[in-house]
Amino acid sequence: MPPDGPTHTPRELAALLGSLRDNIGRVFLGKPDVVRFVTVALLADGHILLDDVPGVGKTLLAKALARSLACKFNRIQFTPDLLPADLLGVTIYKAQTGEFSFQPGPVFAEVVLADEVNRATPRTQSALLEAMQERQVTTDGVTRPLGPPFIVIATQNPHEFEGTYPLPESQLDRFMLRVRVGYPSRDTERAILLQHRAGEPVETLQPVLKPDDVLALQKHTREVRVDPAIADYILSLVEATRSHPELALGSSIRGALALYRAVQAFAVTDGRDYAVPDDVKALAEPVLAHRLVTRTWAAGGHPDAGPVVRDVLSKLKVPS
Repeated sequence: MPPDGPTHTPRELAALLGSLRDNIGRVFLGKPDVVRFVTVALLADGHILLDDVPGVGKTLLAKALARSLACKFNRIQFTPDLLPADLLGVTIYKAQTGEFSFQPGPVFAEVVLADEVNRATPRTQSALLEAMQERQVTTDGVTRPLGPPFIVIATQNPHEFEGTYPLPESQLDRFMLRVRVGYPSRDTERAILLQHRAGEPVETLQPVLKPDDVLALQKHTREVRVDPAIADYILSLVEATRSHPELALGSSIRGALALYRAVQAFAVTDGRDYAVPDDVKALAEPVLAHRLVTRTWAAGGHPDAGPVVRDVLSKLKVPS
């Protein structure tokens, strides 16, 4: 956070975090764990990929988070004919002044919703790489910063559905978490039906956090204490993926860093200023599974590496 920014007490930060989760939970019903994961990505200054079949609320959740933040928000509907310039912006010649002027694209926002990201071609998907990793965009030899804050919330349908382009490993690695939303329970579905009688409830959400509040929460998250034993636990987990017989590609150091930061954020969402081993267990699959390539995936089979992550966790010694 900038040094001249406002300060927040721990009690104020807890109240801000609670108001954010409550606000999202008003319209995204029955999935508090999914809301928590989205909050973790925001606090850890990461990006999140919501992955599931159509119609389970992925876009609703992303819009609810965006509307809960008083930040500049742009939604990009990814389609096969979308071009990189449609994301990043273009330089236009103005005949009246005889000068070139850059017109920023929708990626120039603090919260970016990349809806159905796997419906765009690989060329367009790759246009997000620099923005997501380095928080900047380079066009015509000029580098322009993004944020802070800056978060990409992407949604995608499974690759088995027609008209989708699987995200490459380099793109998946930029997402801190991949979360599957899943179907709601019957009681929750009934509540959703009743809630939508009068219209789309997400349109009525009001912001509860300002950009300075987000930056303060992110700064607080980076101060969470992670014991060296837990850091070694993370490293042992990552190293084990590189030698697992069912994996063709294990986790990179970026995966270890993402898990470390996510563990700090998970502790904050639980009201703690220190991490515990259970934080690592809860986050290992959503943080690491999408970064791994199974041997069956490499051969054209099923890509899910979640069972492998769970297998590795079951064999590791948990620090006391």
